[in-house]
Parts: sequence; structure tokens; C-alpha cells
Amino acid sequence: MARAWQHPFLNVFRHFRVDEWKRSAKQGDVAVVTDKTLKGAVYRIRGSVSAANYIQLPKSSTQSLGLTGRYLYVLFRPLPSKHFVIHLDVSSKDNQVIRVSFSNLFKEFKSTATWLQFPLVLEARTPQRDLVGLAPSGARWTCLQLDLQDVLLVYLNRCYGHLKSIRLCASLLVRNLYTSDLCFEPAISGAQWAKLPVTPMPREMAFPVPKGESWHDRYIHVRFPSESLKVPSKPIEKSCSPPEAVLLGPGPQPLPCLVASSKPVRFSVSPVVQTPSPTAQSGRAPLAPRPFPEVSLSQERSDASNADGPGFHSLEPWAQVEASDVHTAAAGTHVLTHESAEVPVARTGSCEGFLPDPVLRLKGVIGFGGHGTRQALWTPDGAAVVYPCHAVIVVLLVDTGEQRFFLGHTDKVSALALDGSSSLLASAQARAPSVMRLWDFQTGRCLCLFRSPMHVVCSLSFSDSGALLCGVGKDHHGRTMVVAWGTGQVGLGGEVVVLAKAHTDFDVQAFRVTFFDETRMASCGQGSVRLWRLRGGALRSCPVDLGEHHALQFTDLAFKQARDGCPEPSAAMLLVCSRSGHILEIDCQRMVVRHARRLLPTRTPGGPHPQKQTFSSGPGIAISSLSVSPAMCAVGSEDGFLRLWPLDFSSVLLEAEHEGPVSSVCVSPDGLRVLSATSSGHLGFLDTLSRVYHMLARSHTAPVLALAMEQRRGQLATVSQDRTVRIWDLATLQQLYDFTSSEEAPCAVTFHPTRPTFFCGFSSGAVRSFSLEAAEVLVEHTCHRGAVTSLTATPDGRLLFSSCSQGSLAQYSCADPQWHVLRVAADMVCPDAPASPSALAVSRDGRLLAFVGPSRCTVTVMGSASLDELLRVDIGTLDLASSRLDSAMAVCFGPAALGHLLVSTSSNRVVVLDAVSGRIIRELPGVHPEPCPSLTLSEDARFLLIAAGRTIKVWDYATQASPGPQVYIGHSEPVQAVAFSPDQQQVLSAGDAVFLWDVLAATESDQSFPGAPPACKTGLGAGPLEDAASRASELPRQQVPKPSQASPPRLGVCARPPEGGDGARDTRNSGAPRTTYLASCKAFTPARVSCSPHSAKGTCLPPASGGWLRLKAVVGYSGNGRANMVWRPDTGFFAYTCGRLVVVEDLHSGAQQHWSGHSAEISTLALSHSAQVLASASGRSSTTAHCQIRVWDVSGGLCQHLIFPHSTTVLALAFSPDDRLLVTLGDHDGRTLALWGTATYDLVSSTRLPEPVHGVAFNPWDAGELTCVGQGTVTFWLLQLRGADISLQVRREPVPEAVGAGELTSLCYGAPPLLYCGTSSGQVCVWDTRAGRCFLSWEADDGGIGLLLFSGSRLVSGSSTGRLCLWAVGAVSELRCKGSGARSSSVFMEHELVLDGAVVSASFDDSVDMGVVGTTAGTLWFVSWAEGTSTRLISGHRSKVNEVVFSPGESHCATCSEDGSVRVWALASMELVIQFQVLNQSCLCLAWSPPCCGRPEQQRLAAGYGDGSLRIFSISRTAMELKMHPHPVALTSVAFSTDGQTVLSGDKDGLVAVSHPRTGTTFRVLSDHQGAPISTICVTCKECEDLGVEGTDLWLAASGDQRVSVWASDWLRNRCELVDWLSFPMPATTETQGHLPPSLAAFCPWDGALLMYVGPGVYKEVIIYNLCQKQVVEKIPLPFFAMSLSLSPGTHLLAVGFAECMLRLVDCAMGTAQDFAGHDNAVHLCRFTPSARLLFTAARNEILVWEVPGR
Repeated sequence: MARAWQHPFLNVFRHFRVDEWKRSAKQGDVAVVTDKTLKGAVYRIRGSVSAANYIQLPKSSTQSLGLTGRYLYVLFRPLPSKHFVIHLDVSSKDNQVIRVSFSNLFKEFKSTATWLQFPLVLEARTPQRDLVGLAPSGARWTCLQLDLQDVLLVYLNRCYGHLKSIRLCASLLVRNLYTSDLCFEPAISGAQWAKLPVTPMPREMAFPVPKGESWHDRYIHVRFPSESLKVPSKPIEKSCSPPEAVLLGPGPQPLPCLVASSKPVRFSVSPVVQTPSPTAQSGRAPLAPRPFPEVSLSQERSDASNADGPGFHSLEPWAQVEASDVHTAAAGTHVLTHESAEVPVARTGSCEGFLPDPVLRLKGVIGFGGHGTRQALWTPDGAAVVYPCHAVIVVLLVDTGEQRFFLGHTDKVSALALDGSSSLLASAQARAPSVMRLWDFQTGRCLCLFRSPMHVVCSLSFSDSGALLCGVGKDHHGRTMVVAWGTGQVGLGGEVVVLAKAHTDFDVQAFRVTFFDETRMASCGQGSVRLWRLRGGALRSCPVDLGEHHALQFTDLAFKQARDGCPEPSAAMLLVCSRSGHILEIDCQRMVVRHARRLLPTRTPGGPHPQKQTFSSGPGIAISSLSVSPAMCAVGSEDGFLRLWPLDFSSVLLEAEHEGPVSSVCVSPDGLRVLSATSSGHLGFLDTLSRVYHMLARSHTAPVLALAMEQRRGQLATVSQDRTVRIWDLATLQQLYDFTSSEEAPCAVTFHPTRPTFFCGFSSGAVRSFSLEAAEVLVEHTCHRGAVTSLTATPDGRLLFSSCSQGSLAQYSCADPQWHVLRVAADMVCPDAPASPSALAVSRDGRLLAFVGPSRCTVTVMGSASLDELLRVDIGTLDLASSRLDSAMAVCFGPAALGHLLVSTSSNRVVVLDAVSGRIIRELPGVHPEPCPSLTLSEDARFLLIAAGRTIKVWDYATQASPGPQVYIGHSEPVQAVAFSPDQQQVLSAGDAVFLWDVLAATESDQSFPGAPPACKTGLGAGPLEDAASRASELPRQQVPKPSQASPPRLGVCARPPEGGDGARDTRNSGAPRTTYLASCKAFTPARVSCSPHSAKGTCLPPASGGWLRLKAVVGYSGNGRANMVWRPDTGFFAYTCGRLVVVEDLHSGAQQHWSGHSAEISTLALSHSAQVLASASGRSSTTAHCQIRVWDVSGGLCQHLIFPHSTTVLALAFSPDDRLLVTLGDHDGRTLALWGTATYDLVSSTRLPEPVHGVAFNPWDAGELTCVGQGTVTFWLLQLRGADISLQVRREPVPEAVGAGELTSLCYGAPPLLYCGTSSGQVCVWDTRAGRCFLSWEADDGGIGLLLFSGSRLVSGSSTGRLCLWAVGAVSELRCKGSGARSSSVFMEHELVLDGAVVSASFDDSVDMGVVGTTAGTLWFVSWAEGTSTRLISGHRSKVNEVVFSPGESHCATCSEDGSVRVWALASMELVIQFQVLNQSCLCLAWSPPCCGRPEQQRLAAGYGDGSLRIFSISRTAMELKMHPHPVALTSVAFSTDGQTVLSGDKDGLVAVSHPRTGTTFRVLSDHQGAPISTICVTCKECEDLGVEGTDLWLAASGDQRVSVWASDWLRNRCELVDWLSFPMPATTETQGHLPPSLAAFCPWDGALLMYVGPGVYKEVIIYNLCQKQVVEKIPLPFFAMSLSLSPGTHLLAVGFAECMLRLVDCAMGTAQDFAGHDNAVHLCRFTPSARLLFTAARNEILVWEVPGR
């Protein structure tokens, strides 16, 4: 059955966007024309050669359509008197690709094991005809219906898998292609459909039929294969109307073919469709039996659609009537069929779509070199470096660190060359015979692939124009060979031409084409320097007279001009270097040595200190590379030094020491940067101006054996055969630590899930733990006798397991940093199994341990805590058809909810086992010709990742009818390990290098998995398979879920939690401020603040209510918190959090109070039952060691108490029913439960929890009872008062199996003694607190339940999917009394609402009729169940706010954000008025049209987006007026001219475009700032007349390279003149961590001649520049580098925002300043309103509005 997204049918052209030609390809004469019959657009494919004119889907042969529909419908019309061909590539279930072709070129049916050819002949009715011919002149539109399942089964006895590709070849018209599992009838009307059991053709697929006409009079329907079991014995003709007939070959013939008929007659022979002819004669002939191949039929058949299995079907009633004119001879008819269970039909449930193609995209590479480390080049613009990483070519932007890749080589790249214009890149791979590629460097497209005449290519060199490419290598005899290719026509579609070839007996180590003459070259090697010339189709060379230096081993060469500005190219000089330290300067014209110098060692004999390098006699240092610029020569030597010399080599200008021998140097085109590479795998450059060395890439020098990821800090650990363990930052791909062992090799590595520690196993058998904070060894254990083969830890970090090559298995306790050995068991793991990261596996819940052993044919499953053997599976008995014994290679657990154990075997299979029973659930045969050492399954069980040789294969695990894997190349050596990143958004693969891939299909983190599939028979597809993703469907539910009575059985041994703890801790990445998993059930994640640790030292921040500013309003709600909103309907008290502020708002008037004091983002709130006290908790800031809890007096708004309960973030707060106690719960790191007495807020009791807890609540009916829920348990706490002390008694109850393996994420008390708990899998379970048992559960949602509220007889649930449900639970108490046998459907859903994000907070009235709900989208909703409505109360942007602008009259303001929205607010009330939303784009800049642009109703907004588009929105019409595309890259700034008739926009490449907002035309582009992003464009009226230029506007543009240009313009006259150009110096480093401060500039509103600038200068200051005097007139010091700037139009006030979460207001007239706190992140935006009465500031997505009192 097709996947859900392909049902009931799929429009192939629309789905693959054929009109865009991105996922499809066209060749030859292919055009879109209008067809008169169909009255629409169709594709015309024509040409004399069918193979040269076609449409192909998909574009590349390596991709797959993945279409699983049984029927393919081709709507086409052959062109008259032409031939046509249709090719289909169909994949069977055993991954065999078969080509199925239909054409009127074929004379007869032909078949091989991989190709079926069916003749389809359309010809005019004539007395003489045969089975091949051209299409008739009156050929009509045809619906070709192909049953692909029966085609494969009948003719090849194979099971249909999916449709891989389609090629439609000339000559024909094609309207569309469709796939479906349904058998449609194109000619049945609605009235006929009502009486017949058939399915009519959908309207989208149907041909138009004029009223009163017959479908068969106009069109042809071809269905193949036929459902009839008999064929005619000789040709027949039908004279009935319509005049089409089926022509068959004479006599009985086994020719399978299509039925071509204007009536639905179904035969199984080669069709010949005829058009009327005056000489046609009618006749009939009996049908003869048709020989069919023997097939196997399944007993399981679908009566509805016949789509579940192959088989032969009887004619339907209507078809029998239509075919009744044909006489059949029943005698001798036979069909060979028999029932068999060997080819069963697997049914699948509803499921999601196939994987996107591709599903992975290479994002980053950790590595350099591979074949060598000499290939590293600058691009001609000096912005990027090109280098190979084994089989991948990497282009690295040195300023941003971004990488792009050239993929296609299958072996290590041995040589690179780039032409002078960055147009062509040439590369060669190492393995003989060498294959070379030419690439379009700008697009990354491979222009040409050709085989080199050389066996191995060692060096390549382009001429400056790119028309000539020279290469040096070895032929198959080992002789040196030089080849010259002509590449001038490659970019124009031509081929590479060999111009000349030459053999030489001289050694060549370096070869270069000269820059002054493309026909001249130079080479150097052992004892020779030769000059070459290409002339007359031949390469000739002559030696340079080296004199006494003839025996030197030369390593590199470079050209330089002898005299500056000399016009003669022959005056250029050649520099060559040698391993003896010599540098020879050679005159190219005279071919003699002009100068000889030698590099001496840095130490003199007996001298302790290095001395200055000199060139003279004595022992020299081996020089490996040199590079020359007009001003200096860079030399790299094997002593690890990069040295810069003047061209006269008088003294060293600069040197840099490396960690290994320097193998290559290259000076950038501007001469300011020197690139260097070392043989130890390091690549970096030296900045000659700042004298700072920048590391670009580090690399292992041998294959990587294993990897592991740390989930909290985003770090990666790798071990390699080079005996190093390296720690990398996943975000930047830069190396953080390097641990080297000279005596023993590291073999395996894993991180501790919760502590900054990693474990490493060595070849000596030692297992050591390393501290990432101290960078040292903590503990070492040597319990193994052989090399450690694998390491793995449980998700909660309590246990660690290791195995060794001698077969021993060790278990360690890691509960404390001083971890120790618990058990060592000998002969457990297979001793001769190869070392693999997947040799050991721990289940996702931490309860089970699996490994290969004790033999290679068995897989053992143990309890992770007890090491009791639970299961042993003999892999050797699985493959009954194999003649050899199978063995296991690697193991992997699936998600705990599925209970799957995956095993890769030596017979190239992946077997899916039930981890409890060991039965076979599924099997993937033919995974790869070689065994797979590593495999892993994503958390949502959608992607199966396999290391398959030098490739990575991705399988759609959730799809039973998977079209096979997607294969990804790039590695040049076998991949040793694959893994998903903690957030499941990326994939890592390790082998020769480490590759980081983006997952292009979103994973479902909150997916709820079905239970284990039912038992099935052993063998391939031996029974129905349950789809793992079937319950994650986003379709509306057909019925309300009913609860299931649960009296769960006692836990079995395989599911029992280990002693001392239960369940596994969630270890997903919590670093991002927004989480993709259930935000309301995980620990609060504080937003990342960019301030440095010392930012607050010595800075006293006055309160926000200081004299200069007064906080007026806050726009936004912290959806990042949890339970951070409270509402009391009886008192009207309403409070919520926004960053560090508690906002108390009057819902009637909208007035706000702001309670400040927290030093970090607030995580949660709690209101006492008396509504007199509010408690707020925040995370830990950079300046405090503990988090804060502030206790506020609600009536006065004052903080009464400040306590510091936890060292980590507070997850939850709760007051006891009598308000005498306050309980606080620490997050998953702290895991601390504390009780505080509310009289003095002293600590009463504190305890450390054994596992992470997600929620806590007091029993509202008993103040002495407290309950916590977490991973796998419900913990009941009884409070006993003994005098002044309180003791806690604990009772822990495990979660029953019937509830599922998910975590308990929320709780609330119901009617006594009931407790409701929500789970991460969407279940709601009900507990009897007296009996301590769970007696009822039901599925409430598809996502995790993060919130539960109870009142009366109603329960409210909120989930991570944004669904808010109201349940009637009045009958639950009765169910408790009836016991385990009770069955009831009394629990039902009353109402349901879907909000815009995961529900994180809610408050309802006592009747639960109305309430306020908060979501992760930053929205507070007012919910009314009675009306079934949700009204937005508080709404902010989801992402960072990029700009705030104001209307001319200050009635409104507008904001834009990275969430793609532009929002217009009423300035008085800050209520949202209009919202413009652009999907999948970020709005980066915004401008409001000035008041003089027209009437008020003509006000417009100009918004710039990340795709380079500029959109104009009309405020009055609330619509987009115009969309233009003036930039190819993201816009960063936009502004209107003073008359509003022109828009200026700047982009991140430094271009400024000038456009008309009414016509959309761009009439001028300024490129003066090209190369640096435009950060500011400011426009004002030109008031100063002393500038010496004409114009009406004065405007400036500031760019990221600290440059500001000032212009005067009159756009109506198309005038624009430069007034001034300012450049400011920039230091090497700045104090804003994470990103460079922006360069900002603005005109002074109170003095038109002044300009103010801030940026990353030498000093932290505001620079005031006078345009008339052309000089800096004043500097205002600042405490930090500025992130934002705004000037008040009415007063002399200057507002500056800092990354240190601080705002400074400067009075420029008085010279005084005042600082303000309140934001939770960097203040990246501040804007005064035009009247200067208000100041808007923004930090991330929160906006604060300040009042500016009159000064």
C-alpha cells in the first residue's frame, strides 16, 4: 500500500516540480505548448533521436522517486508519424532495478533479468500491417494504466517495491503522470459509478469530455497487464464504434503486451490501435490461451483495492459486458498457480511520506589533506581557502568559517588547481588510473569528468586565464609524464582537449605555468630545474645551468618580477627551494642562477638561545615550500617555522612556529595573509598586519576509529590510529583539546551523560576518565587483559560498560566522579569480533545491555544493572537459505517504546529483533556487500543509519515498503562510526575524516511509538508489520480517544528498573533557548546571554525606575519558562514573566507593573493560596553561584525575601495548602528538593533526588503529603512534624508497563484520593494515592503532556503539540471502586483547542470554564470553553526582533523579526493591529515611509528579507503592494529617501541598491562597501550648505569593516555624489564574546553637520565627526563595545545598548550618563520615537518601552 502522502493518488509532475527543472531534467527539444483538445498546457517532446530528447525524473540517476503506488497512469499522445519510447526503472523488494520499456519501435516482446521491452503500436487501419509502425496521423490522447505490481510478478516473478525513475522520450505530448494504489476507470460517469463497483477517475486526472459526447470517441484507455487469463489466437479486428481494434499476432504467442482500446477491453497481447479506413474489414477470431509463467500467490488479498498482493483478478461485471463481443476458446486454457507462504504480502498501516531525496546534506568537515598536505590554495579574492579533505574538496571562508564542498571523487584528491578568475577548479584523485574533474567554482557543478593519460597525477597548474591546464604525474611504467590540456571550451559546453604530452627522465616535484606567458612553464625536482614551452602541439624543456647546485633536491618554485613595473615578461625571476635549505634565484631569460642563499638552523653551536636566521654557508634547514608576493617571500621549512623575508632576504620580517613540519605555504593575492599547512594536519594563516596566526583546520593524521558526542556543551570526541584523542566544538568544528599517548593507542571513547568527563579505552586494556575542565586524567582502571573494543554508558550516567579483545566485559559505577569497578566477567563478549563502536549497546531507557558474544553467532541481552542474562539469540540460525554460518557484527537498540534490537550480520543483512522475546520483527537484506561495523536508529525511529564501506546509507525505517536506502559518498576509506547528534538534527560519520551532515527531514522528538508488533513467522516479510510512525499522523482524529482500564501486571525481569534507580535520564541538548521536544516537561533552559563573566564588575546598575527613564510597558511573554504565569479570577491578579521581569498587568486597562531584581531569566512562578504572596525563581547568572528566589508582597509589589536555594535552575515552586511551606525543585542537574518555612523563609528540609524529577505538587486535601513525578516512578512524600523539625518519609511506586515507557512529565491532584499524571508519550494515568497503584490510563494526545489541571469533575491537559483538551472525569472515582475488572467509557473529551505552541502554563477558574494559557511561542491566550474560542492576550515575536520603526504621527509602530513577521502595533496600548507574515524567511530590516510621501492612507512599510527580496506593504490596505529582488543575498538595512519616492537597501555583501518603491525597478547599485555587510543606512535632509556638493538628501552607509560613506543625492535628477569617506581602525580582538560588535553611524538630529559612530575600534567610545570640518570633534567613552545606537530628535540624548544586558543613556549637552538594567540578553536594538517621548529597546525577542521624562 502506498504511503499516506501518496494516497489516494499522487500528481508526479506537481510533486517533483517539473516546471522548475530542479528535481527533474530535460534534454533536447522539450517545450510547453497548449493543447486544444485538453485546453491546457502540456509538454511536447520531439526530435529525430528519441534518446537525445526526453524528460527524466528524478534529475540524477543516483536519486529515486520512491513512488510506491501500484498503478502508474501516463496521460500522453504520440506525435503523428513518429516513434516514442517510455522507460521506467522499477525496483523490486529485493532491491533489483528492472528497466521496463514501452515503444512503437519494438517489434516483439523481449525480456532479460533486468529489462522488459513491450511493443505498443498505434497505426492506421490498412489491409497490410504488422506489429511495428509509426503513430497514426489521428493519434488521440491516451490514458496508459500500468499495473507495475503484476508486471514484475507475471514476467519476472518478483515482488514490486517502488518506482525509481521515469524517462519520457520523443516523440510525444505528455500531460502528466500519476501513481495510485487504486484502479481508476477513466470513462465511468457518476450515474454509472453509483451502480457499478468501480472507482471513477479523479477530476484532476480526467480528460475533459464535451457534453453529449462519449469518452471513448475522443480518447483511448490502455490497461496493462490484462486481468483476463486468455489471449486471441490470431489477429482480430473490431468494427464496432468507436473504430479502434486490438491487433494480435498470428497463432498462440507468449507475447505480453498492453491493451490499447477506446473501450475498456482487456487483453494481454501486443496492441495495435487503428484509426478508421475505408478499406477496413471487420472480423472476429477466437481467443487462444496465453502461456503464463508460474507464480506464487499469497493468501492475503485486499478486497477493496487489490493492492496488497500480486495475483490474477476476474473481470468486473462492466468489463465482462464490454468484452462479451470477443469469443473465447476455453479448451486448453490453463494457468499454473499454487499457494505458497514464501512470497507473502506485508500490509502496512497508515504512515507518513518517504524520505526527502536527499535526506542528508553535508554541512561541515573536520579534516585536512589525506593524500598529502601540500594542496592548499587561496581564491583570487583572498576571501576563501580551497583544500582537499581526502575525497572532498572544501572551500572555507576564512572570515566566517563557513564551508562549501565539491563532492564526486571516490578516492583521495591528489592535486588541485584554480584559475585566476575563480571560474575553473581542477582536481585529480589518487587511485590509478587517475580520474580528473573540472568544476565550475562558483556553482560547484562538475563541468567535465575525464581520465588522465597519467596513471597517477601529482601536481596541477592552471594558466591565469584558465585556458590551459598542465599536470605532472607517473605513467603505468613509473616514468614522469607531463600533460597539457586545453580547457577554454569547457565552460561553454565543450570538452577537455589534450594539447601535448611529454615523458621525462628527470624528477619533477613542482610544476607551474608562468603568469606572464601561458605557453611557458617551469619545474623542479631532484637535481634539476627545467623551463618548459608549449609550441606546435609539443611540450619541450631545457635545463637551467645549476653549476655547483646540480645535486640539490629541489622541492618547490615560485615566480617573481625582477624589477618593479618592468614591462618585459622575460624579466621575471624564478625562485626554487631545496631540502638542504638553499633558495636559488634564477634568471628565466638567461637560464642561469643569479643568487644562491641558504637557511641556517636557529641555534648556534653551544648557544642556549635562538639566534637570528641568516643565509650563508653551513648546515641548512630543509625548505618544503615557498610563495612570493610583490613585497616578500614566505618560506615553510621542516623545522616547523613559517618565515617571511624581504625579497633581498636581508633579515626575517616575521616568523610563526607550528606543531609540525610546514609542508606548504601560499601568500594571499593582497599579500596580507600567508596560508600554511603542516604534515601533522594543521591549516591556518598568518595575518601580517596584526601578526596573529589564525587556525583554520586541524585533522587526525590517521583514520578515526570511534566518536562520541557530549550533549550539553555540544562537543565531539574522536579517537584515531594516530594515537590521539581529540575534543571538538560541534558548532565551530574547531579543536578544543588534544590528548596524545605515545605508548598505547586509544580504541574507544564515550562521554559521561551529565558530567564534563569522558572515558577512553586503550590498546593496553586500560580505561581512563578525563576531566574536560581540568584537562587531566581522573581515574584509571586496568581490569582488561586485551585492547578495549567498545565503551558505552547508560543514559543516566550511573553505569559504564567496556569490552576487550580477550572477551571480558566490565561494569563500572559512575554515580560519583571517583568511579569504580563493579563486576568483571570473562568470556562474555566475542573475543575475535572486530573492534567496533557498536559492539556494545545500551537501551534508551538504560535497562538492557546487548553485545555480540560469547561467540560471533550469538547476540546476548542482559540487565544492565544486574548483568543477568535475559536473552540469547543465535544469529547463525536465522538465514536458513545460506550455506554458511552467519555472524553478528554490530548491535543497536531502537527507542524504548518500540523495544527493537537491530543486528547487522556478516551476510549483509540487518535483522530487527524483539529485545524481550528475541523473535524476528523485520529484516533488511542486501544492506551492503561488506559487513557494516556501525549502525544507529534515530530517536523517532524514522531513520536507520548504516556505515556501509566508504558510504553512508540512510533507510526509511518506519516504512515497511521502503524504496531502499539513500547512499551518500564523500569518504575515501571505510566509515568506522555513524551517529546522530543529540538534537537529532545532524548526523556524524567518521572514517578518514569526520563529516557533519544536516538532516533535511524534521524528526519527531515527541513521537509516540506503538507497542511491539504481533508475533510473525521467521523469514523475509513473514507477516504484517506495524508501522512505527503510524500513530504520529497529523490528520484530525476520527473519534475521541477512550480510556483503557489498567490493572497492570507486575513488571517482568526484562523491564524492571535497576537497583538504585529507574529509567534513563533525558540527555538531549538543552543549550538552545527554544526546544523542539516537550518544553513543559523538561528542565527550564535559560537563554544564552552574551555578556562576559567580568561584565558586571565595577558597574553599578541603578533600578529601572531611575530619573531619566521609566519603564512603561513590556511586549512579550517568556515561552521559555514553565508555569510562569498566574491568574486569579476572584481577585483579578494576573502576572507573567518576560526575561528577568515579573509583569503584573490589569486585564481591563492594560496597565502594567514591573517587578525587577532577578539577575537571570525567570523560570517559574507560584502564587500562594491566599493570593498575598508571589514567589519567582530564576536561573543562575554569570555573576552568582546560586539561583534566586524572590518572594513578593502582591499588594505592594515589593520583594520581602531573597533566598538562594539551589546551585542550578529552579524547575518548580509550590505552596502548601495552608501556605506554611514552600517547596522548590531543582532542575535535572541539581535534582534537589527543598522545603522552606514561609514565616521566615528558612530552610526546613532538603534532599537529593536519585533521578531527575519533572514536577512536584502538594496534596490540596492534606498539607502533609507531597508528590513528585519523573522517570519511571511516582514518589510520595509524607511530612511529619516533630517540634520545629520536619522529617520526610518516602514511598516510591514504579510506573506500570501498561502506561508505556515514557516519562511522567506532569501531575495534579483530583478528587480524593486520586492523582492524575501525564506522560511524555501522551498518556494520562490515574493513581490511587492510598493504595499506591495506577488503575486507569488513556491516550490523551499525540505529544507529551506537560500540564494538568483539575477542578470539580473536569480535567484540563496541555501537550507539546499545542493541543489543549477538556476532559469529563467525574466517573473516575467509581472506576477506582470497581477494581481491575471495571470497564467504562465515561471518560470523554468535552472540548479541544489547538494553540500555536507547546503549552507551558495555565490558570483556570474553579469551574474550568475560562482561563489563561501560555505557550512556547511566547503567546498568552484567553480560553473560553463555553464559546470554544481562544483569544490572544499577550503576543510577542518568536525570534529575535531586528528593527522597530514608527509612523510619522507616532500613532503606530512596526517591528520585524527573524520569524518572518512584520507586526504593526498601536503605540498607545501596544496592542497588535496588523501582522504581515512571510513563511520560511527572516525579516532583517524595516523602514516606514516618511510623512511627505503622500496622504496618511498611503503610508507604506519596506521590509528586507534573508532571500534578498524587498517587500512593500500598504498599511491602509493591509496587503503587500510590491515584491522586488534588488539583491542576491540577505538584506541588512533599508531606508526611504526624504520624499519617500526612493528606497535604499544594503545587503550582507556590501552592495547598496537604489530602487523605486512604486515600479520595483532598481536604477543604481553602489559597490563601494563590497566585501563587508552594510550595517546601517541613515537618511536625512541636507541642511548644511558647506559640504560643497548638491543634493536634497544626505545619507550614509556604514559597513562591518568599520567604514562609513556619506553621500549627497537628488534621486529625481539621478544624482549621487560622495561627500566623505571615513575609515576607523579595528583591534585584533574585542570583548564581546561570540560576535563582532556592529559598526553603527547616525546623523546628529540637533546639528546637521555632526555624525556619530560606534564600532569595534581601538577604544570603547562614541566618535563624533564634523562633516564640515572633516575631523573628529569629540569622543564619549563607553564601558563596553556598543551593540545598538539611537539619538533623540528632541533632546541631546544618546542611547547605547551593550551585549552586557545594559542600556546607557548619555546627555551629550551635560556630559553625564546613567545606566539601566532590565533586559535578559544583549541590548541589540534601541530606538527613540520621533517625538523623543519614548525609547524602545530590544533584547532577543523581548521589547521594553521606556518613557523619557522631559529634560
